[in-house]
Amino acid sequence: MDVILVGLPGSGKSAVGRRLAHRHGAAFVDLDESIEKAAGRSIAEIFAEQGEAAFRSIERQAVADIGPADTEPRIRAVVATGGGAVIDPRNRWALYRHRVPIWLDVRPEVLAQRLRRSPNVRPLIAGRDPMGTIRDLARERERFYSAANRLNGVAELASIVERADELVGRSAGGATQTVLLRGRSLGGDLVIGEGIAGTVIADALRGLRARRALLVSEPRAWAAAGEAIAAALAADGWPVERILLPSAEEAKRLAVIEEAAGSLAALRAERGEPLVAIGGGALGDAAGFLAATWLRGVPLVQVPTTLVAQIDSSIGGKTGVDLAAGKNLVGAFHPPAAVVIDIAFLRSLPERQRRAALGEAVKMAALGDERLFALLEGDGDAIARGDAAAFDSGAVAELVERAAWAKVQVTDADERESGADDGRITLNLGHSLGHAVEAAGGFGQLLHGEAVAHGLRGAVRIGRELGETPAPRAERIERLLSSLGLATEPLPYPLATVLDALGADKKHASGALRWVVPTATGSVIRSDVPDELVERVAASLLVAPGVAA
Repeated sequence: MDVILVGLPGSGKSAVGRRLAHRHGAAFVDLDESIEKAAGRSIAEIFAEQGEAAFRSIERQAVADIGPADTEPRIRAVVATGGGAVIDPRNRWALYRHRVPIWLDVRPEVLAQRLRRSPNVRPLIAGRDPMGTIRDLARERERFYSAANRLNGVAELASIVERADELVGRSAGGATQTVLLRGRSLGGDLVIGEGIAGTVIADALRGLRARRALLVSEPRAWAAAGEAIAAALAADGWPVERILLPSAEEAKRLAVIEEAAGSLAALRAERGEPLVAIGGGALGDAAGFLAATWLRGVPLVQVPTTLVAQIDSSIGGKTGVDLAAGKNLVGAFHPPAAVVIDIAFLRSLPERQRRAALGEAVKMAALGDERLFALLEGDGDAIARGDAAAFDSGAVAELVERAAWAKVQVTDADERESGADDGRITLNLGHSLGHAVEAAGGFGQLLHGEAVAHGLRGAVRIGRELGETPAPRAERIERLLSSLGLATEPLPYPLATVLDALGADKKHASGALRWVVPTATGSVIRSDVPDELVERVAASLLVAPGVAA
């Protein structure tokens, strides 16, 4: 097996790594030393001459050069990484997967003292206040380090190595489970990984002091993921109860919620007992609303099993059910205690579901995430097809992490959709017309992400005519949608039906619909979009205004 040491600059990764490798007769790799040897220059010189972006590219290649993980029980290699190596999702995929990552956690105060005395100049610290810089780095990188096994790095070297050895012994059997990110947010803890669902759900239930596992799912998600999760929880000693809701949007009816609440009453579910929602976006919305309203609110653990739920709907605490008048018109803000994202579930999804979810991913890219944009342009179609290479390379994991964490940042800044122009409403890019065409199809013909893709084309066209979306940006967004096979054909819905659904949109304020439209680097909110322009753009998404659905 391989052991990976991560942590902030000055945390002792090289010293601990050398000692641990020597103890086991294993190879030791200092990633920064490897980079300097290959480049023939110091890292400080690379930073000064080429900048951080160039260094990170070199660093990614150095991580790739480590090679595949060794699955033998004996420690083959110990790798000490640079402090920022694990910022890159692909690096973390390569370093953490099938290996034993250890985080040497050292208080910023101690690190600042060490760095002041160190002859080794760290480029990100040079010329700055060490204490303030280290605190900033600790806050920015905690979610990456926390995915590894934490080890207090403040002690005598021999003691730290001894504890690291014990930790490796305890962790070796779990090398098939890979946690890639463990972040904290106002909307609950977010954990992303592969093969982690049963273990992380059990940890969340213990943290919530649950006495049993109350699982809420729907038939397809139960067969694909719920049964295995229930078996893992039972094997861990948890009594398991199950409530099944209907599949897809059928779950999001008030009558279904009433029946599910009756099931909770029959189980004598108490205040404080968490519900675990296992399924896609519709199931998560309905189970979240059930948790928000049962006994005036109980804890919720979201376990999204579809790509659209993992990158969007499970995050942010919005719950809701549909009415005949429109989608999600009855709901509540009910942030989950935890969101457990296991990308292993995505391998068996139908291609249409993966491809449709990329409509939401394109939306996040259009809001200003250039790395996500480039990822979708390069790997999006392979991800949609479910190519093994897209999973094995870490492309799928990177997509999920970038899109999910981008939404976390937006929702944390505007937890309850206050209406600020730079707040949560920006996440509705593509959703006004998207929800309208989804409703026109009776919420059954289009998948949500497919509808968002149509709505995104509409928002781009509105933005372009308003002068907000530059032509190159508009063309890039529409070209990406086309390359992903999204919203490529006009829809067979009557224009009047689409416009009626648009009139019920929740994003109205003072009688005017607030439109989110793309700009060159992000988005802007406009409440003055002429009705004639909306009608013309809506018609451009349809076969013909008068065609019956």
